[in-house]
Amino acid sequence: MRAHRPIFLAVALALLALALPAGAQAAPQACQSAAYKPGEISKRKLVRATLCALNVERRQRGLRKLKLSKRLSKAARRHAADMARRNYFSHSSPSGASFIDRIRRAGYLLGARSWTAGENIAWGSGRRAAPRATVRAWMNSPGHRANILKGRFRHIGIGIAYGAPARAGGRSATYVNDFGSKR
Repeated sequence: MRAHRPIFLAVALALLALALPAGAQAAPQACQSAAYKPGEISKRKLVRATLCALNVERRQRGLRKLKLSKRLSKAARRHAADMARRNYFSHSSPSGASFIDRIRRAGYLLGARSWTAGENIAWGSGRRAAPRATVRAWMNSPGHRANILKGRFRHIGIGIAYGAPARAGGRSATYVNDFGSKR
């Protein structure tokens, strides 16, 4: 009987894993890079980790996951880089351009009969610049949380620029998320 105990335990653990919701199994491994700081991994991996962390929050609440949009990402990348380079932190650029102006310029709204959009921005340094910390901060802010959990949003653009719009110690990053849905 003792010889079968390890096999029984392995089968029991496998069955338990199958009984867990898909998100509960995938989330920890899929978002492993979310704890890394800027410069420790590539920007592409930071973007993917941010998307993963955002989608975990949505999945936990029964919402559809967001899909990365090239056009929204273009608008988000440009704005993150502009804020970090020109030392400002705002949804509007110094020239007065809004995030709607930016996503329109990037081509996201072309051909849309109706649409909805939103934007989250953040910056941090050290461990606060990691995707997981940034998403946690957004989830603790009612307006940012509302954008992340808005069921109508289907697409997201994620822009991350190294550096901060203010003087910061250590490695820092500026984040922009542009959310959208269109028909």
